[in-house]
Amino acid sequence: MKLAFIGIGNVGFALANNLQKKGHEITIAHNNVKSESVVNAQSKNPAFAALGLQEAIAIADVVFLATPFRANEETLKPLQFKGKIVIDCTNPVGPGISHGLGSKISGAEKVQEWAKDASVVKSYSIYGFENLENPVFPNYGVNPVMLIAGNNSESKQVVSLLNADLGFETVDVGLLAQSLHLEHMTLLWVNMVRANSHHPNFTWAYLERSGFY
Repeated sequence: MKLAFIGIGNVGFALANNLQKKGHEITIAHNNVKSESVVNAQSKNPAFAALGLQEAIAIADVVFLATPFRANEETLKPLQFKGKIVIDCTNPVGPGISHGLGSKISGAEKVQEWAKDASVVKSYSIYGFENLENPVFPNYGVNPVMLIAGNNSESKQVVSLLNADLGFETVDVGLLAQSLHLEHMTLLWVNMVRANSHHPNFTWAYLERSGFY
């Protein structure tokens, strides 16, 4: 697939780098293609192309949003997506590692509000970038889970294919409003790792007992 990345920091680069190795075409979407973040990313993976925001979106099959949440409204409102999938990898984090929107609405729903003509799917937000750089846990016999939410089932199927390429098992938790709970899972992970010195190399898994139903 042709994938455009708005935001190419730790999270964006980890995803883009691994997906490029799986054969996907990566374009960094940035209105200054000579910016430090773009140049740094291309120095680490010269296969990345770079185009202006709207140009990159126009040629992409899927757009990844991996910016600081506070930049989302200003970034998204001028853009046209024409029904394309936007994967929201961002999280609204407030003071004291709290939910930045007061837990009243998910950040993903705000992303959908600002990108009205996009099909927004929440994914890649429940862990730190360390587990996007390396999602392999060979000692357990199961893949780590990636929880996703969105209002369009076809869009979620596409994201599930990308998850599989990265080595994740997908669990669809429902409509986009469910992203609020995923964002709280993020806060739990961040509290454990960034605030309480737990090592970052852990993920959640989905274990289902056969015959339960």
